[in-house]
Amino acid sequence: MRRQCELLGVARATAGYQPIPEDPEDLLIKRLLDELYMRDPCLGVRRLVTVLERDYGLKVNRKRLKRLRDEMGQQTIYCRPRTSIPDDGHRKYPYLLRKLAVTRPNQVWCADITYVPMERGHGFLCAVMDWHSRKVLGWALSNTMDAGLCLEALEQAFKTTGQVPEIFNTDQGSQFTGAEWIGRLEGLGVRVSMDGRGRWMDNVFIERLWRSVKYECIYLYGHTGLTALRAALAQWLASYNDWRPHQHLGNLTPSRVYAGHTLPREATSPPGRAADGTGSDEL
Repeated sequence: MRRQCELLGVARATAGYQPIPEDPEDLLIKRLLDELYMRDPCLGVRRLVTVLERDYGLKVNRKRLKRLRDEMGQQTIYCRPRTSIPDDGHRKYPYLLRKLAVTRPNQVWCADITYVPMERGHGFLCAVMDWHSRKVLGWALSNTMDAGLCLEALEQAFKTTGQVPEIFNTDQGSQFTGAEWIGRLEGLGVRVSMDGRGRWMDNVFIERLWRSVKYECIYLYGHTGLTALRAALAQWLASYNDWRPHQHLGNLTPSRVYAGHTLPREATSPPGRAADGTGSDEL
């Protein structure tokens, strides 16, 4: 064994290492944190300590909650004092959708990443959506939150539609400000748009999608791993795109609207209202 490890260039301790599963109580707390975040993203760690003890009988200290939220990528939404402006080496782009009337498919696409709890561990889901029709054009699931996850969803959207949007909107996450993502879009002549910092309402339609996906496909079933979760998501998203009537679209499906079907007159939002994130929407 010693000689084999020398030839492979690995430590002997590594060869016999057995991965330690995540603490079941940590998984339970993460699941509850995810549900509470979808309910009220403005709750900070102090209030979460109170809510978890009051509603679920869990006594968790603030340091543990902060560590788990950092692992999940959760950040409380609140107005932060701009005492300093970080320079992370990546260019930020302006938000281009304010007062913009989005009236046709492929005019604006958007993308986002969300944390997905599972029975054993967790994953991250990235989706690309057409802003006008609300159709999910591409998606990808992984246990790592990196640029490769987003590019996989993007390439799937290009492949299934054969189209390129005029504008692509995302948040300011590192996955969407990196050279790989920006270079791919700008190489195709796409105009890049980004939400304001902490402005989840700037990308409200895909945020609303996350709420539906989690409450209808994820929380109810407690999938054991990525394989089972991926199969369930494929089925749910196909139903969402092709079968489920969408109230905002005059009870048409996203696929029909994306294919060019005209929206009923009563379903059409005033110019700029939906793009501002102030119009009502129901998935």
